[in-house]
Amino acid sequence: MSVSTRDALLKSAEIHLRSKGYAAFSYADLSEEIGIRKASIHHHFPTKENLGVALITQYIEVFTEKLQAIDAAHADPVERLRAFGGLFLASANDHLLPLCGALAAEMAALPESLQALGRQLMAQQLDWMANNLALAAQLHGWTLRKPPKDYAFMLLSALEGASFIGWALGPSTDPLAAFHYMLDNLA
Repeated sequence: MSVSTRDALLKSAEIHLRSKGYAAFSYADLSEEIGIRKASIHHHFPTKENLGVALITQYIEVFTEKLQAIDAAHADPVERLRAFGGLFLASANDHLLPLCGALAAEMAALPESLQALGRQLMAQQLDWMANNLALAAQLHGWTLRKPPKDYAFMLLSALEGASFIGWALGPSTDPLAAFHYMLDNLA
């Protein structure tokens, strides 16, 4: 099955965004990589902002499916959270920053529509994590000293931060070490 031009453009743009940043790639980069004229890209996405909106919207849809798959595969919310951390490990292994982190790094320079989608994606992750932390506290009898959302923020910060540190230092770092330590010591 061949990949449509639109899908190829979205995939290429995602890789550029997650490896170089939104501001660091152009339609010329995509044109060269995909092997089409820039005018053809404008046919699919009249502006780079249109491309960014389509990319992030599609990413949110796929990410939602991944969270649903994690929920279905793991009854224990702690295992769900560990599987969630595995998504960050997969990104690191692919030499890509998490999309949320890549967007957050350029937040002030992004068009408002992309800022809003970036915030939506971050909020989705925090909400999902907080819900699973609340379930874990009930299931395992944990006494949390803070609201689950606060712990979700700490855990997501560990994952996002480790992704950036790993990006700078290279593959010798363990992107999940702090996350696992924090998760193991919540109770």
